[in-house]
Amino acid sequence: MKLYVIVPLCALFTLTQQAPSPDKCVCELTNSEKAFPHDKLSTVENDASKCNSNITPQKTLELESLLLGLERRLPQLQEDVSMLEREDDGQLYGVLSLYVVENELVEIKQLLDRLNGTTLGHQHVTADTIKQLKDLKEEMQQLETYDTLQVVKRQQDNSRLKRDLDQCKNGHHPTTQPTQPPHGNCPHGEFLNITGPRVYTQGEYPGSYKYGAWGRDPKPEAGKENWYWLVMLTSSNRYANYVRRYSSLSSLIVGVSTPGNVQIHSSNPTTNTVQGPNVVLYGEALYYNCYNQDSVCRFNLTTKAVTTLQLPKDTRYNSKGNFCHLDECYPYTDLDLATDESGVWVIYTSKQDFGNLVLSKVEEGEPLTLGQTWRTSVYKQGVTNTFMACGVLYATRYVNKEVEEIFYSFDTTTGVERFDIGVFINKMSPNIYFLNYSPVDQMLHAYCDSYMVSYEVLFSEMDNADNIFHQSLY
Repeated sequence: MKLYVIVPLCALFTLTQQAPSPDKCVCELTNSEKAFPHDKLSTVENDASKCNSNITPQKTLELESLLLGLERRLPQLQEDVSMLEREDDGQLYGVLSLYVVENELVEIKQLLDRLNGTTLGHQHVTADTIKQLKDLKEEMQQLETYDTLQVVKRQQDNSRLKRDLDQCKNGHHPTTQPTQPPHGNCPHGEFLNITGPRVYTQGEYPGSYKYGAWGRDPKPEAGKENWYWLVMLTSSNRYANYVRRYSSLSSLIVGVSTPGNVQIHSSNPTTNTVQGPNVVLYGEALYYNCYNQDSVCRFNLTTKAVTTLQLPKDTRYNSKGNFCHLDECYPYTDLDLATDESGVWVIYTSKQDFGNLVLSKVEEGEPLTLGQTWRTSVYKQGVTNTFMACGVLYATRYVNKEVEEIFYSFDTTTGVERFDIGVFINKMSPNIYFLNYSPVDQMLHAYCDSYMVSYEVLFSEMDNADNIFHQSLY
């Protein structure tokens, strides 16, 4: 009985709610304007963002660097061919020149291949970008028809007016635009890019020693200005007990060692022998990580004396603070020795720095001492290698088997850190175990899976052509 009472009451309530009230006025609003296409605007914004990402200053700089490298290699090839023509091919000296010419031709071919590939890629990018810009212009013109209040037009007029006022103001009071301060005290200008490789050789022992180091002495003795040195880790890919000397780049390439080895110790490994690949030669002395110590050793190649420099407490060594990438770490790379225009540096890490890179200046003299120290915010095991140039620390990271990136810098003059360097190194082998800058010729020397490779460092300003490795190879 109660059920029949409830149902009519509910129906009555519903009908009452739906009935229009005589006290309310309902107006119908009709919008004559078209609905704004927000989805189309979003598409235009995405297309503009993709267009910006396709055209970057790095791509232009890469092409300019390749052209510059080719421009400077062709005269060198002509000079080497002329020297070969003047020599007697029946003698060893003529054979060496022939090897040099052959190496030059290989490098020029590699450079031309890269240049052709880069140019073709830029042509495709240019064609695509022109089409995208044309489409974007048409779509923006269509979107502007929705601006009935002419807000966009007023903004454009204001921008033009502001630009004209700025030009007028600058015309009466010319000011010099601020520029980025140069890194360190560098006579060559600001670091820009890496080109090459300039040298690519396995030298005297093809494929025999995976880890090692090589280069030139930035402070050579008289008569040894064109000499090269090589240290190969001959024991367990970890240790070495001698330095091999070459009187020229040609002799290094073809494997004719003169004067030969300078021995640190007859045993390997033992006290004061080399541990790890990150060694440098400076002032006729080899600087390296002492065997089984958190110390820097300096071996004088003339007197055969070894001087030891103890690093700060809790410095990581014995493969506990290596350079790494996602797939692997490079063993016994705890200490990285580096050279630049000012001398020798050591890059390491410690427990108190939570694994971040620490940079210290190694002061010459007796006894060997540690100079000023700088602490960075970049994690050492996220880095594959470091080098110094003009007082600036640069760090690299692994991109893939073909490319390494110089991504970080720390300026010891200003204390400024940057994580956006974005300079890429085209590798000839997947891993770079040793990397060091030579201030003698502004070259970057790398040791990669038994290959010796060098790259040219490009700076923003060059005093003259003498700064571009146009010295004689002999």
